[in-house]
Amino acid sequence: MNKIYIGADHGGFELKEQIIGYLTDLGYEVKDVGVFNTESVDYPDYANEVAQKVIVDNCLGILICGTGVGMAIAANKIKGIRAANISDVFSAKMLRAHNNGNILCLGARTVGLELHKEIVNAFLSADFEGDRHQRRVDKIVALEN
Repeated sequence: MNKIYIGADHGGFELKEQIIGYLTDLGYEVKDVGVFNTESVDYPDYANEVAQKVIVDNCLGILICGTGVGMAIAANKIKGIRAANISDVFSAKMLRAHNNGNILCLGARTVGLELHKEIVNAFLSADFEGDRHQRRVDKIVALEN
């Protein structure tokens, strides 16, 4: 997967811009759905837009707000999305490897840029392990239905 959708609210705008640069340098095709400035907006709008695009294009997404919490809550309301608010490298890897997560949520006000880059890299470089984890993901999907 080379395409990544990214979105943020006003609290995550600056980190979003930095992460876009990082991903572009790594060779990813980054689709930015906004915001494009620091004027106050409602984060569920951006969570929904990224989530819908991730489903349609069967790719990964990144959402950023002040804490990452609101984005994760909103994104998980969309059928087919498995999003988590992550602030450490191990959990970012496990989001993909064990939960087949498709949206990484970051908190711009929680950790520094370099750790955010490591988290993004861990999320994007991990692969879903399937096997016993597929059974568990299937149960999560059943809860949606």
